[in-house]
Amino acid sequence: MQKIQSRQQALREIISHEQVFSQEDLMAKLSERGISATQATLSRDLKALHIIKVPRQGYKLSQTTHPTPSGLGIGITGVEINGPITVIRTQVGFAPAVATFLDRHPLPPVMGTVAGDDTVIIATRKGYSEDQILDSLSKILPDIRDRYVVSPEAD
Repeated sequence: MQKIQSRQQALREIISHEQVFSQEDLMAKLSERGISATQATLSRDLKALHIIKVPRQGYKLSQTTHPTPSGLGIGITGVEINGPITVIRTQVGFAPAVATFLDRHPLPPVMGTVAGDDTVIIATRKGYSEDQILDSLSKILPDIRDRYVVSPEAD
């Protein structure tokens, strides 16, 4: 247990004081401190510590005082809802961070997310209207309604 705590504390310190853009760099920085970790162990630690990867900023500790990580909202360019699917479009590279953020802040209508490079697909539960989905998303992504695009009706 002490080994896990030491490794995780080292990760917090590294990420708080340095810009790190890859898990390989994190493993090298841990190694410089005499701590070895596999990629799988590092991934588990990042998840346990709620560390996210922000495009062009690298790994960051999640913000506990504000629900939206710095810069995440500005990366969202559009939102479209069509039946049980909600699509969030982002700037290139932002989608994984948005999906991770949504996964770590569960919302009643959201069953799960899938992220590409610039698109997040959200599977939503039955029984939620577009307004209810947007209201729910607005709780953690305050400006999401400003980016809402009405879906064209199917013929």
